[in-house]
Amino acid sequence: MTAEAARSVVQRGSLALTLRRLRRDPASMAALCFIVLIVLFALSAPLIAAATGHSAIEQYRETGLSPMGLPVAPNGEFIFGTDHLGRDVLVRLAYGASVSLAAGILAAFAAALVGIVVGMVAGYFGGWVDTVLSRLMDLVMSVPFLLCALALVSVFGPSLPLSIGVIVFFSWTTMGRVIRGQVISLRRQEFVEASRSLGAGPLSILFVDIMPNLSVPIIVYTTMMIPGSIVFEATLSFLGMGIVPPAPSWGGMLADAAANSIYLVAWWLVLIPGLALLFTTLAFNILGDGLRDALDPRGRPGRRKRKAAA
Repeated sequence: MTAEAARSVVQRGSLALTLRRLRRDPASMAALCFIVLIVLFALSAPLIAAATGHSAIEQYRETGLSPMGLPVAPNGEFIFGTDHLGRDVLVRLAYGASVSLAAGILAAFAAALVGIVVGMVAGYFGGWVDTVLSRLMDLVMSVPFLLCALALVSVFGPSLPLSIGVIVFFSWTTMGRVIRGQVISLRRQEFVEASRSLGAGPLSILFVDIMPNLSVPIIVYTTMMIPGSIVFEATLSFLGMGIVPPAPSWGGMLADAAANSIYLVAWWLVLIPGLALLFTTLAFNILGDGLRDALDPRGRPGRRKRKAAA
């Protein structure tokens, strides 16, 4: 093999090859496009409010409610209709997307960070350190999610930061267990032993030698933790333990639709935020699955031949 050919193999061996595999997965690309669109939709919430001339919390009782006091169906003025108070569903959906995405992404990254640190420490040091941290993860996983959230809300009151904190508290154990297992398998590898024999300290070994080898599970599991965090936030908002009304969120919009069974005469109040929540979480799950296959095609034997062609 010539030097030029060798360089081309190296250049295509990591990021370029991963992106090529990902581009050849139609489901992953469709999911990525949807995620980009929903993020742009959330970021454009102020522009949508300005274009429609409607606020997310203002009640348009004259134009947004029928003579019988019922929500108005989707029309030229209210594209996605109105809710039981005469508020524009489109504007509330856009602002709700910004809340749900921000809570989901921030909580997922914070939980991933905690899980990575705890998992690396537990897996590398082993012994009583591993025992204590593993039992801590078992303890957190055994705590009832909703009961803990209700107790915290009753003491501190509902708020978005509290929701994010609760989500992080119950989500980091997933990443912690995965990283712990990976570090246990890596800490006896020859490159780690070589660094240790050269006098490298534990922090240097963990963050210089071991952590680069954890990039695949970190990227994949962080991506797949985002939809779970979004659903957690929507659940808390639905139960009145999330963002404080009248600020919109997808879970809060579903809760408003369920109040007094208004969804029986206004189907769009459940269908629109419900589909937004469904497709957003589904898109992140599909993207995480595609990233796993693209980064490590050996992970799914059934797709090995198709991925090898990439």
